[in-house]
Amino acid sequence: MSVRIGFTGDVMLGRLVDDSQRRRSDDAVWGTVRERLRGLDGLVINLECVLSPRGREWQRTHRPFHFRADPDWAIPALEAAGVDVCALANNHVLDYEEGALRDTIDALEEAEIAHAGAGETIDEALEPAVRTIDGSGADGHDGLDVAVVSFTDNTPEYAADEESPGTARIEIDESRRDSRSRTRSADDVDDSETRRLVGDALGRARETDPDLLVASLHWGPNMVTEPPESFRAFARWLVEEGVDVVHGHSAHVFQGIEVHEGSPIVYDAGDFVDDYRVDRELRNDRSFLFVLTVTPEGRPTELRLHPTEIDDCAVAEASQDAAAWSRDRMRELSEPFGTEFDRDGDALVLSLER
Repeated sequence: MSVRIGFTGDVMLGRLVDDSQRRRSDDAVWGTVRERLRGLDGLVINLECVLSPRGREWQRTHRPFHFRADPDWAIPALEAAGVDVCALANNHVLDYEEGALRDTIDALEEAEIAHAGAGETIDEALEPAVRTIDGSGADGHDGLDVAVVSFTDNTPEYAADEESPGTARIEIDESRRDSRSRTRSADDVDDSETRRLVGDALGRARETDPDLLVASLHWGPNMVTEPPESFRAFARWLVEEGVDVVHGHSAHVFQGIEVHEGSPIVYDAGDFVDDYRVDRELRNDRSFLFVLTVTPEGRPTELRLHPTEIDDCAVAEASQDAAAWSRDRMRELSEPFGTEFDRDGDALVLSLER
């Protein structure tokens, strides 16, 4: 029996989303997508805010935006959607200083929602999130063991170290970009510190003997529609190091999908929930719920993209026009990678068994 795991882009529950949720039910933030989320076997998100009632806005460096949500509704909302893992390596986990980050981690742990990518020290930030996704015991399997590591190249001032809390931050050096070749090997990712940190996290994840290994990356600047060659080389290196799924986010708009050695690379999943101003050309309010089908042995066989759009600080099933735009856009962005999709209703379907 296969297992279906959902992946989303940024889930930002602060500011106007937080204000709206104080006047509506906890699960209202998931809008018309709630039942689809609940129908999944597992769900991995990038949590783009802290969950805390306290703290002061980060002032040590200039930060124009600060995102915080009330855990009294946010945790029940995450539970209502069936969130299993939150990636925390991003540029907002210290928006309200260390205390709010600690509150976030405590709230997630109390709710038994796994997390990765941030912690009290860099050692904690490198720890994988580990979760067994129910496989109903089919074919002698009791469930799919999933390990998630989380990294960001954003906001160096939020990086954890041996004594200070923060994110698992890495550098992905774009100076080694080689426009003459679209295929680069693991040897091209040669930044020693990046190799050390990522290798450490992957080693810890492998020690848990997972069936599926996920790398969740909050990388690159906002409103960029294509990954640089350095990101492509890094993503391929991760796959060559044993990662089964690369789950990218940060740009606020979705990017194309590449398949490398049978593993899907979602360069950017876009935005899933937020209150951001909408760019009418790039449409940062439109994206997908990315649903990966995995065999009980941990082999990805299909990636299904269900179109979504943000409306009134909640996520919704995309309208017909929005869904058509997103499908066309995803095909256009994925074509340079040689990626081709089938169509099933409103969804795009990518077979990983070709």
